[in-house]
Amino acid sequence: MFRKVLIANRGEIAVRIIRACREMGIKTVAVCSTADQDALHVRYADEKYCIGGPPAAESYLKPASIIAVAEIAGADAIHPGVGFLSEDALFAEICKQHKITFIGPSIDNLEKMGDKAEAREMMAKAGLKLVPGSRSNRRRRRRPVNGVIDSPEEAVELADKIGYPIGIKASSGGGGRGIRVAYNNMSLLNLFHTVKSEAEAAFGNGDVYIEKWIEDARHIEVQIIADNHGNLVHLGERECSIQRKQQKLVEETPSPSLSSKIRNELGKIAVKAAKSIEFSNAGTIEFVVDSEDNFYFLEMNTRIQVEHTVTEMITGIDLIKEQIRLATGEELGYDQNDIQMNGHAIECRINAEDADNDFAPSPGRIEIYTPPGGIGIRVDSHIYTGYVVPHYYDSLIAKLIAHGRDRSEAIARMNRALDELTIEGIKTTIPLCRKVINDERFISGVVNTSFLEQ
Repeated sequence: MFRKVLIANRGEIAVRIIRACREMGIKTVAVCSTADQDALHVRYADEKYCIGGPPAAESYLKPASIIAVAEIAGADAIHPGVGFLSEDALFAEICKQHKITFIGPSIDNLEKMGDKAEAREMMAKAGLKLVPGSRSNRRRRRRPVNGVIDSPEEAVELADKIGYPIGIKASSGGGGRGIRVAYNNMSLLNLFHTVKSEAEAAFGNGDVYIEKWIEDARHIEVQIIADNHGNLVHLGERECSIQRKQQKLVEETPSPSLSSKIRNELGKIAVKAAKSIEFSNAGTIEFVVDSEDNFYFLEMNTRIQVEHTVTEMITGIDLIKEQIRLATGEELGYDQNDIQMNGHAIECRINAEDADNDFAPSPGRIEIYTPPGGIGIRVDSHIYTGYVVPHYYDSLIAKLIAHGRDRSEAIARMNRALDELTIEGIKTTIPLCRKVINDERFISGVVNTSFLEQ
């Protein structure tokens, strides 16, 4: 087992990883920007180092600084958390060169799935169905094999064949970022340049691809866990359709909208997809499901997900501990028949945002913070009374999870917990989450990615 793990992240996920390490008897090293020196993950870690200024580009996105701290502190492994460098194959390679274990999928996995356009090609070869888009067309030499679109004119030409609406996506995107939807040629021409510029700024890669945008679709993802010895299982699916600006707000498992037949098919195809690239550690295969239950491969996330919590609640498997254990080379130790699903779990993301003002960020000092409690309630957070939410990073400040014997009990517990949860001093998504949880469509289980807009 590792002796000391550096957490190359911040916020609630850094706190989550530190807690798992403590339970495993592993020392932890926190890194932080100057804006995070009073953060909870810094307080909880055994050692802490400031690595740069507030912007992520000057701190959490600087591999050289993180590796330097790891070597100074004597860390033998790095957990990248979510976002930042978590899916960066180059960072994983640098870790390997310095004989530091990257807690996550292999470099090969990161490279293959890191380019979303290329990942589509690989999954198509593995037999997964894709949404029509800019896949390879060898009759046109100008189009690369991985489906990247070079010009807005080429995008318009293909869009006229596929049909609107069209999703324009960054090849290196993730977490709902680097996506725009065009409904005609004019908007496609304009948004093509917007996505390309944003992708270059956010991911250092301006490549984009396009695909048919399925409206009123459901966003379903399947959790995968695998070791380095070829053993791989799935831990069920998560319903992630309730989103704002293509970013998730409420997630649950199992999905209330799937039949047993579709659920079983998704699990099998997700395992097949992961095995086709010899995947290891934790990841998710994401699908879009249309109104007729046709499902299409969307992308693979080669990291732990924000919403891993709901899967943990119904399976009893600590995914962070599993990531750490499997990174040491241990075998999985269980097969698909050993996975038991218990009850229902729902997660509400609590963001420092003003939902009534187009989800504008709401940084500032938290004057009062009172978390909920009771049976079936879990809160993953890094905030406290007096904490100042910085404006430099993602707005997620807490994850509220409710678990029940069935969906009705999970909803009832979530309602209670949302009423108990008090955060004053800033705007949050708590009121919006209350509206969602009590909406008749949500209660019925009939939701899609257009839920909030509708």
